[in-house]
Amino acid sequence: MKTVLFIPARYASTRYPGKPLVALRQRDGATKTLIQMSWEAALQVRGVDAVYVATDDDRIADTARGFGADVVMTSESCENGTARCADALARLAIAPDLVINLQGDAPLTPPWFVEALIEAMRADLTVGMATPVLRCDRQTYENFIDDRRNGRVGGTTAVFDRNMNALYFSKEVLPFIDAGKLPEPIPVFHHVGVYAYRPSALAQYAAIPPCTLENLEGLEQLRFLYGGIPVRCVEVDARGRVFWELNNPMDVGRIESALQEAP
Repeated sequence: MKTVLFIPARYASTRYPGKPLVALRQRDGATKTLIQMSWEAALQVRGVDAVYVATDDDRIADTARGFGADVVMTSESCENGTARCADALARLAIAPDLVINLQGDAPLTPPWFVEALIEAMRADLTVGMATPVLRCDRQTYENFIDDRRNGRVGGTTAVFDRNMNALYFSKEVLPFIDAGKLPEPIPVFHHVGVYAYRPSALAQYAAIPPCTLENLEGLEQLRFLYGGIPVRCVEVDARGRVFWELNNPMDVGRIESALQEAP
């Protein structure tokens, strides 16, 4: 099964302009840009035949080429990462069996998260799209609650049915849990911003207009649910690693701390 991985990256982020070029301090004291860290994370994934940075911005493209990445320039009209992946696929004129979207703001994504998606798609040919979910530990849950309490848009949560098909994704913390009744294990799942699509699912997505929930939440995957396209959630295990995306400027410190603590 031929698999292509795209890292969609845009400069004009609403919450954090220029985010892909933010420098993050590594364990050895050196710095790397967010886009380079995402590229290096992508190269660790087994079963991927090609990796491209997909962007419409020359600054990102020049930086990516500078550290050896393959780049595909996409339209400025791509409204989100999924649309950018579809555009990149069309411009390359290739026909993979599977397309991976590893968003450029999640450099802490372990390779086995993506490998789990590839395996799930291989195991069930009826699945058109899949995405990882990670059960929150107490620290991650508290990060979610702290962000919402302070009016920050933090990570995304996912709820799904008994067949692991998504019911909803939200930037609110779902399900709601009374502060005095937090059970163990915590029944909140962090949605990891990685997607695996079959090209047919990408084509269906492009044919569906943006929906109200997608626009309100700012979550592209809600268009799949709105269009009646199932999204398979694949539970993954962090294996002791800290996982967090770079959503806001304050997340730089969270990610740098995680890098320092990495085994």
